[in-house]
Amino acid sequence: MKQAHLICLVVLSFPLSDTRLHWLRGEDDPYLNKYGHFSKRERLEMVEEAKKMFYFGYDNYMRHAFPKDELNPIHCNGRGPDRENPSNININDVLGDYSLTLVETLDTLAVMGNASEFQRAVELVINYVNFNTDNVVQVFEATIRVLGSLLSAHLIITDPLQPFGDTAPPHYDGELLSLAHDLAARLLPAFEDTATGIPYPRVNLSKGVSAQCVNETCTAGAGTLLLEFGVLSRLLKDPVYEFYASEAVKSLWKYRSNVTGLLGNVINIQTGEWVGKMSGLGAGMDSFYEYLMKAYILFGEEQYFRMFNESYETIRFHMRKGRRRCNSGDGIPPIYVNVNMMTGEMANTWIDSLQAAWPGVQVLSGDLEEAICTHALYYSIWRKYGALPERYNWQLRAPDVLFYPLRPELVESTYFLYRATRNPFYLHVGRDILNSLATHAKAECGYGTLHDVNTKELEDRMESFFLSETCKYLYLLFDEDNHVNKALSRYIFTTEGHLLPVDRRWRQKPWEEEPSESPKETEFATVVDARYNKSNCDCVTTESRYFLPVRSTYFAQLEKSVGLN
Repeated sequence: MKQAHLICLVVLSFPLSDTRLHWLRGEDDPYLNKYGHFSKRERLEMVEEAKKMFYFGYDNYMRHAFPKDELNPIHCNGRGPDRENPSNININDVLGDYSLTLVETLDTLAVMGNASEFQRAVELVINYVNFNTDNVVQVFEATIRVLGSLLSAHLIITDPLQPFGDTAPPHYDGELLSLAHDLAARLLPAFEDTATGIPYPRVNLSKGVSAQCVNETCTAGAGTLLLEFGVLSRLLKDPVYEFYASEAVKSLWKYRSNVTGLLGNVINIQTGEWVGKMSGLGAGMDSFYEYLMKAYILFGEEQYFRMFNESYETIRFHMRKGRRRCNSGDGIPPIYVNVNMMTGEMANTWIDSLQAAWPGVQVLSGDLEEAICTHALYYSIWRKYGALPERYNWQLRAPDVLFYPLRPELVESTYFLYRATRNPFYLHVGRDILNSLATHAKAECGYGTLHDVNTKELEDRMESFFLSETCKYLYLLFDEDNHVNKALSRYIFTTEGHLLPVDRRWRQKPWEEEPSESPKETEFATVVDARYNKSNCDCVTTESRYFLPVRSTYFAQLEKSVGLN
């Protein structure tokens, strides 16, 4: 992939027509007739529906659960760590008695233009959140959910342009940054006493790493700290946080296979031995690749770009199966499968829901054709079940793991593809997702995890990412006039959907040398790198803009491949 093809997302601006050239394509194709048109009235209706969905979850969390971490939407009460069962990592890795859902929701409130509630929420976080607790949390989850949100909200408040309205609470004095600093300092013991520089997976917020902590971690867990730790270091002018995050990535990279160039999904942090040799794009690995690309965009460091490009080449060579092109030729639909990192041989016949974020990374890389086809596969699975099963066996055409915890990944990719193509197909996808959630996931006072995508039985849990990501991406998909969409080249989303400005400040390391000229805080991507200003129209074909992104013949083939009639 050539460097000139970077950042297809930023920003394709061409006039749209609600008729979408019906007169050119004809009216005899049922797929084009279904997906080829989405009116302004429909779009505005969906803006309101996305907003209603968010506030139904948010208001009920504040009413029934705050200051607990999560809302139980069936019994209408709050949830915190499972103290009776410390081994319940499904709960305890995430929940830390720090009002998680409120913290995660801060920048969503700003994006939705609710500056007054944003101010109130910030005040509540300042008054209630305390990290000096006897809780063991996962370093990865605490970083992407809590640290990332605190940094995002702090940067929104201190933005002199205030594009989201008057977001600064009275007498704000950097308290969110102080909280972020405190949390990150409590995570640092995870990096100590490891022979590889790869951190322990868990840490006690008040006591450090337990002697019983395992010496194994996943690639994504150790390699998805760059954005949050890097921004924190540059804000504090303290290199230690970025140093640890960067060393972890470099160490993981060092241990990749010298035969295939692939990484595994679980590694021993003391020996560098791969305990899990499966290589894929889903759970355990997904955001590692995402952060290589995004760290390059944010910090401008070529090493991460080189790592991403090399990774992408090896991924395409070893994991991609199916016909060569998405929209031409013969053969089965393209799919990225899980393989053995040492040999490149196929490891199993399932894909997981986290992999649905991969098309968004492909959009950022400029590989739009591949992103379109990868996304279409996951959308076909969604249409079959009204949700994405946690694991889907593509050979059996059935789920291997049945639950769906309201994950945002498919919505995220849908949003990025719409911003890149402005094709109404993706508005239809977003409406389908929103309607499915409203129909199947809505509970007494929130939205619940689907325990079984076949039966639609609910679990009594609304994870914090539902409000911070799923609802945010749905809202932004339809809110054409939102500031984020008008200035998309000036922002990047963390893997947890938190906004960070693409700012010239991040291109300098204040602990290394004094910049010759102090950058203005208002200087964003347009002055960071000229290549981010240019629309890479070569990667968006006329057909992808105005017609069905996947040709009708191939779309029908995808439906058949997942068992849709």
